[in-house]
Amino acid sequence: MKNFSDLNQQELLALAITLEEEDNRTYSDLAEVMRETYPGTARVFAAMAEEENGHRHRLLDLYRKRFGEHIPLIRRQDVKGFLERKSAWLLRPLGLEKVRAQAELMEAESKRFYQTAARHSTDAAIRQLLGDLAAEERRHEARAEELEAEHVPLEIETEEREAERRLFLSQIVQPGLAGLMDGSVSTLAPLFAAAFATQRS
Repeated sequence: MKNFSDLNQQELLALAITLEEEDNRTYSDLAEVMRETYPGTARVFAAMAEEENGHRHRLLDLYRKRFGEHIPLIRRQDVKGFLERKSAWLLRPLGLEKVRAQAELMEAESKRFYQTAARHSTDAAIRQLLGDLAAEERRHEARAEELEAEHVPLEIETEEREAERRLFLSQIVQPGLAGLMDGSVSTLAPLFAAAFATQRS
């Protein structure tokens, strides 16, 4: 792994592009997974994916001007200091609180990255773009609240909470009870069979 402070200007931009691509995919995956059960929240995540895609395009434009077409693949696991992030399919079953916590963590990490990257940048144009993106990441919390007000009004939020309760019952409680009953029957069956065979309780 490489220290963040050892990245040159090209590597900083390449890492930023990779991070925005990953954030875009994560938001898109969350939107897709939640579309059926939580359609309002899914629309919020789809809009956030578009925001991240806009950031990626601005980074790509500047990268091409400075360094050409080839972008080295530099990932978060290649650089010290990044949190491990689980894919959406590893977070299942997905509850509203778990997903929102994941989104908040993503935004906080992106903001921290851009602030640090801007301080390390020696190229004026790169420094300005990274600083602008840091400011936009800071505003994402307010943007998310705007999108929630638009796509998840009170009646939709109530429906989604009820859907979450039903999913919890069907995915967690019912299988747990079925396993408990199956285990109990398996354990007691030989005892009942012995009692029945011997006619002694």
